[in-house]
Amino acid sequence: MKWGEDKMDIQTLLDMVNNEGASDLIISAGARPQMRVNGILIAANDQTITPDISLKMGHSLISPEQKEMLRTKRSLEISYGCQDVARFRVSMYYQRDSLAIAIRRIPSEIPDFEALGLPDIVHDFANEPHGLILITGPAGSGKSTTLAAMINQINTTKHMHVICIEDPIEYVHTHCFSVVDQREIGGDTPDFAAALRSVFRQSPDVIMIGEMRDLETMQLALTLAETGHLILATLHTQDATHSINRIVDSFSSDQQKQIYVQLSMVLKGVISQRLITSKDRTKRVLAYEVMQVNDAISNLIREMAIEQIYSVIQTSSAKGMCTLNDCLAMLYKKNLIEKDIARRMSPRLKEIDRLLERKG
Repeated sequence: MKWGEDKMDIQTLLDMVNNEGASDLIISAGARPQMRVNGILIAANDQTITPDISLKMGHSLISPEQKEMLRTKRSLEISYGCQDVARFRVSMYYQRDSLAIAIRRIPSEIPDFEALGLPDIVHDFANEPHGLILITGPAGSGKSTTLAAMINQINTTKHMHVICIEDPIEYVHTHCFSVVDQREIGGDTPDFAAALRSVFRQSPDVIMIGEMRDLETMQLALTLAETGHLILATLHTQDATHSINRIVDSFSSDQQKQIYVQLSMVLKGVISQRLITSKDRTKRVLAYEVMQVNDAISNLIREMAIEQIYSVIQTSSAKGMCTLNDCLAMLYKKNLIEKDIARRMSPRLKEIDRLLERKG
């Protein structure tokens, strides 16, 4: 059967993704279209995609200007809305000289903290008057959804001016008590750094940075946090201490001591996330590590004693902090995840084995 005889075009596939509650759709020449359901890839149908089909699919989602951008830059990030279906984040890129497409479904409603499985301390982070809050984790760990939930809490409880800088825009926020302006990279502003350089003149109270990718973005984020703004941003790091090191290591060696001092003053909290397929394979559950910067952690950052921070998080559970291992052990105790998954996700194997044995 040739592709098209069963009407399996990109719109049909997007309908399937939405109807099946899949998080992602993967289109790649030489393979069948794949949907990720509860973290597991499954074939959407038995048709093999050709390079011509993948190119046709990609071009059907973008404008002539975007086609030219894709042709010259060989990759493209956009958001795409299907009326009465859903919104999607679309990443197009070339591999072996054919177009591949990774599409992430964005739910139409922004979930709250409880529905996401986030701890209560995240409410405190969203209520910070100023400073820097980092949401970290690998790709596909729900960072954008956590950011959206935090922005939504601010929007529905406070009178603020919120500016979101995103690549691309994912969740769409309507103005509620707050005014929420969303700027998309490539359309509303050329890049994160350009948006942040101009944001000083836009009277913001809260600034959301979709991703801190480069040195200038990090410099501007620290400066804005110092000048009385609340900055919410993401990093692709695995835990709280790696997040601090990632920022500091982006600067030259002669600047790093000052960056430690800056971070000790402006960093308010770090949430590190993972999404794990549940034991019954019916959903994905959130595992997290949470660090709230108290006086002890602030002093350790200032003194560049980052390796000691983990022990403070371990001993501060009464204050709402939690290590990833403690969260994994809790999920295992609740029969939500399997033991071998907890061990596989753990950054400290000996510790997780002790915790699992204690909670088993």
